[in-house]
Amino acid sequence: MTDLMTRLSQMRRPRLLLQAARHGLCDYDRDRDLRRVLRCPSCPAPAEAVDALITEETRLEEVRQRGDASYNLTRHIEVLIAMLAELRLMPRVLDLRP
Repeated sequence: MTDLMTRLSQMRRPRLLLQAARHGLCDYDRDRDLRRVLRCPSCPAPAEAVDALITEETRLEEVRQRGDASYNLTRHIEVLIAMLAELRLMPRVLDLRP
């Protein structure tokens, strides 16, 4: 759990990218979108999904920062939407109260 919190706290992304992802949260459908974003036949548990999503988002961010022509902004936003939505299913991760 602390590894996940460490990874999340170290993430720094452009404000516009995160705003776009937040706007997409209202239309997120876990069964439809998570399977498509993770490219898997069934939805994993939220903790597994978050781990896979963070890994994919990190890869996309590296491609973005390199200025690589293969960067896909739409996919990056979709991954961020899924990551934010899955994190909401894990209240202990986001609950920072003692």
